[in-house]
Amino acid sequence: MQFESLIAENYLIRAFIYGLIPALSTSIGGLLGLLGLKASEKWLDFGLSLSAGIMLATSLYELLPEGISKSGYLIALLGFVMGVLIIGLIERIIPHEHIFKGYEGSPVAKTRLRAVSLLILAIIIHNIPEGMAVGAASYMGVEIGLATAASIAIQDIPEGYAVSFPLSLISRKKARPLIIAVLSGLSETLMAVFTALITKIIAIEGLILGLVSGAMFYIISHEVIPETHRYGYETLATIGFIKGFILSIIIMELI
Repeated sequence: MQFESLIAENYLIRAFIYGLIPALSTSIGGLLGLLGLKASEKWLDFGLSLSAGIMLATSLYELLPEGISKSGYLIALLGFVMGVLIIGLIERIIPHEHIFKGYEGSPVAKTRLRAVSLLILAIIIHNIPEGMAVGAASYMGVEIGLATAASIAIQDIPEGYAVSFPLSLISRKKARPLIIAVLSGLSETLMAVFTALITKIIAIEGLILGLVSGAMFYIISHEVIPETHRYGYETLATIGFIKGFILSIIIMELI
């Protein structure tokens, strides 16, 4: 009972605990990749599309409507646009390399940074909106925070796998892919706590919720969906996307 009361009363502890849930899922996915449980490209596309559907439902069904109800649609939409611009700017400024999509950034940075470093930067950029979503929702309350964390956690398993499996095939140090997956998950925990704190300081909840929604929307459109349509499995990817969207809504309604 004391633990439940602590979660209910302290938004920072709530954000930290809920932020550990997707971190654990990312680690599980990373472990599956390290064990060499091979999945074909079409099922990787399905898993990542499932992730995109979950992220979209969290963004448009939960975060943005909650932001509109808190501060009005103008403030929430302003935050949404800010979230899109911020993540887009981060992607342009910070050089990074995706597992499938390849390198993004200046040619000079690619020659100076190691491939693993570029990959870690890409993972962190991708996880920023997810951690922000958990943090903002955790600040709003126990139920919405838990529902968001659970939705994000489901889609983090295929993401963790997609990170560790390719690296496990080329890395001499087999523990490195798992370490990267674990650290990428913990970056979400850190971002969850940070976002909850910022939401308290700024005290314009609708703006923050809209910002998080826009950030997730950008990642979905710019990163995840294009990745799942690169190898000719668009139909399976679309099915995964729809299933992820429906699954996330069911989770949010049940919790």
